[in-house]
Amino acid sequence: MSGMVVAEMLDPMSDKESGGTGLRTPHRPLMILAGAMILLCLLSIGGLIFDDRTLVNAPIWLKPFKFTVSIGLYALTLAWLLSLVRKGRRFGWWLGTVFAIGIGTDMALLVWQMIFRGRTLHFDQATRADLDIQNIVATGAFSAWGATAVVVLLLMFQRLPDRALASALRAGTALSVAGMGVAILMFTPNAEQRAQFHGGQKPPIVGAHTVGVPDGGPGLPVLGWSTVGGDLRIPHFVGLHALQALPILALLLVALARRYPVLGSDLVRRRLVRTAAGGYTGMLALLTWQAKRGQSIVHPDGPTLLAAAAVVVAVVVSLVLSLRVRNAVEGQLSHVG
Repeated sequence: MSGMVVAEMLDPMSDKESGGTGLRTPHRPLMILAGAMILLCLLSIGGLIFDDRTLVNAPIWLKPFKFTVSIGLYALTLAWLLSLVRKGRRFGWWLGTVFAIGIGTDMALLVWQMIFRGRTLHFDQATRADLDIQNIVATGAFSAWGATAVVVLLLMFQRLPDRALASALRAGTALSVAGMGVAILMFTPNAEQRAQFHGGQKPPIVGAHTVGVPDGGPGLPVLGWSTVGGDLRIPHFVGLHALQALPILALLLVALARRYPVLGSDLVRRRLVRTAAGGYTGMLALLTWQAKRGQSIVHPDGPTLLAAAAVVVAVVVSLVLSLRVRNAVEGQLSHVG
């Protein structure tokens, strides 16, 4: 039974909808975006190897590399989500197209601004060209954010064959929208920039990834997240990829149901997914709070550790309650039998 659910979720189209082939044509604009990200990822790897230029104390090709991996995964996941939409399917197609155009434009401008002009993509307002590029990028990002938010609403009205996976899709997409929203906090002027504004000056850079320290300081390998101050890129990344993490968890639970009978209960799997979604929400809130206080991810203080412990305890309690629900259901079935 669980194998049939997985198969139906991965290939949900009927023969009639797929022209009798049993396969559905993927969302073409999103697949083109994903393909472009693969090519740009390979180019970025080459740039990291052969181009020794740096920008804000980081290899100039590092940001394009990270963005291609993240956006490529996101585009593929969103294409799959839209394949599950029955009600409002045409509208869903347009939402995916808006996302592909908005993010595709942003990535083209990222390459132009960073690789060819040698300037930062975000926060740079030194010249009119820099400001125009930032405004276009912001428009593309907000369009993609809005399109994804509406996809959340579409998924609310879809009837999916597995309730646990349905919960994972809805929660994952909602958390992804929240993760996108965290990026807005990066564009708020920091204390130094506000002081410049108050002094009648116009700072060339408005906003920052880090809190409490300048951008470009010591960071984690590859990721670049600050090891000396708060970094809003962390909750942004974590929230954004809930769209992959929670549905993958739901599919994994279904796949494991053959080996572990406890997971054969749709109720148990749904409770476990909801527990994971609750824990993920707590983690996202905690990471955002930690970053806004200017605290590095590798140097948590007492309040941060206490809050993290509270999230862990809440998740453990919820897991126990999920198993109690399973036992109650089994007891009722045995009594009926």
